[in-house]
Amino acid sequence: MAILKLQQVLDEISPKQALEQALLAAEQHGVIWDESINTVFAVISRDTSLAPTNVRNSKDGKISAIEKWVLKYHRGFCGRASQRVSNPPGTLADPIIERIVGARLTHLDDDDLNKISYAHRLGMSAENILGLFLEEYLANNLSKSSWHCAWGETVRSVDFVKENGELLQIKNRSNSENSSSARVREGIEIKKWYRIEASRVEYKWDLLNDMCGIGTLSEENFVAFVHTILKNNPKALAVEAGNPWKS
Repeated sequence: MAILKLQQVLDEISPKQALEQALLAAEQHGVIWDESINTVFAVISRDTSLAPTNVRNSKDGKISAIEKWVLKYHRGFCGRASQRVSNPPGTLADPIIERIVGARLTHLDDDDLNKISYAHRLGMSAENILGLFLEEYLANNLSKSSWHCAWGETVRSVDFVKENGELLQIKNRSNSENSSSARVREGIEIKKWYRIEASRVEYKWDLLNDMCGIGTLSEENFVAFVHTILKNNPKALAVEAGNPWKS
C-alpha cells in the first residue's frame, strides 16, 4: 500500500468524505469533535496545500493520515501550557561555561558561577515554553471572535484559523519567523502578528486587537495569565533538582 501524505489523501477524496473519516477517527479515540477542531479540519480540507507535511498513512496501512491528524490535534490540545508537565533539561551544563564567565568577571566566586549556570538553564526552559503560554492565552481570547487554534501544528505554518477561512500566523518576536513559514505564504493570504519587537520593548497587542476585532488583549493580561497557569500548574516549568534557586 502506498504511503500517502495527508495532502495526497485529501486530494483524492471530497471534503465530505474526509470529514466522515475524521469523525470516525475522533469517535474511535475518544476525541471530542467540537467547533474548533471542525473549523481547523475544514481549512485543510478546502485547501489541501495547508495540510501539515509530516502527517502520512502508516506503512502497514492500519492508521490513516486523517486519523493521525486527529490525534496530532488532540495531543497538541492536551499538551497546552495549563495541562503540560515539562521535563527538565536532558543534558548537563558544560563546565566550561562557568569558567568562561569567571574568566571575564573575575570577582565572582564558584557559588556565583554555579547560580548563573542554573539561572541560564532555567531561563532557557522558560523560553522554550513561552510559545505555549502565548498560544493558549490567544486561544482563550480569540475564540470570542470565531478564531480557532490549530493545536499541534495541524495547519501548515498557520496558528489560528477563522470560521470564514481567514488565516493567522502568530510569532512571539519580530525576528522569529523561519524560512518555511515564509515560503508557505506564497500565493496564500495569511495575516501575521508578533507580540514584541526584537530590538526594543515594544508590544503589538493593539494591532492584534484591531486585526481580530476585540479589545481585551494586553501584556498585563498575558502576564496575569502566565502567573495563573503556573500557580495552578507549576509543573509546566520544570526546575532541575539541585537548582540553588529552587525554594
